[in-house]
Amino acid sequence: MSIAVLPAPVSARDADHRPGLGRLTLVELRKMTDTRAGLWLLSITAFLTVAVVAIAGLTLDAQDRTLREFLAIATVPLSLLGPVVGILLVTSEWSQRTSLITFTLVPHRSRVLVAKLFAGISLAVIGIQLCLATALLATAAFGGGGDETWSLSAALIGQDALSVVVAMIAGVGFGAVLLASAPAIVLFFVLPTAWAALGQINALEGAAKWLDQTRAMEHMLERSLSGAEWARVGTSVALWVMLPVVIGFWRVKRDDVR
Repeated sequence: MSIAVLPAPVSARDADHRPGLGRLTLVELRKMTDTRAGLWLLSITAFLTVAVVAIAGLTLDAQDRTLREFLAIATVPLSLLGPVVGILLVTSEWSQRTSLITFTLVPHRSRVLVAKLFAGISLAVIGIQLCLATALLATAAFGGGGDETWSLSAALIGQDALSVVVAMIAGVGFGAVLLASAPAIVLFFVLPTAWAALGQINALEGAAKWLDQTRAMEHMLERSLSGAEWARVGTSVALWVMLPVVIGFWRVKRDDVR
């Protein structure tokens, strides 16, 4: 005679056991360097950062070889290639077919996407610190020696960091919207560029000041922004950064896992 043995009841605490957001963020940070694409992109970004700063130190006029100028130049590769790493962080789950494993281990998909956002932001913050260190070394080596050589306000450093973080978040958002690497990378660069071109039309010039992110943020690396300029930055970020993130959350939560 066989006796059926029922499994022990699972407590609510055990059923709700989930890895912490900090642990998930560390996992997502590892994913950025575990793939060949991510590792190569980060390596190329570091190389280009050093290269463009060194070239600037050798070619700029003496009065332009300042810490502020070197920092603005150093952040350009990170602002361009960092978002691509953010895109790949999301789309690789689908292209490498690891989304099934990821969402089986962590069924709450929104937590996974939040961890990806935090990982992207963390990488951007680390990157801006390395850019600042590179700029300091370049200023010490090539500085023009004028009164403005070492002049750099905390507000300007914050604006530089914000521009890099915003670009990274936008990359994660575009990746979540499309869930495919090539279309996300292409549209990430093409759509803002196309809108910037349309903004040259006189009839759209007024709207472009608020909706063209490139135009709204063009002075962030040069000087402290005014209140009106911050309002334009906020409007453009809402369109090109926050909207893709919101749509991306909706898409990831409802897309079929495969």
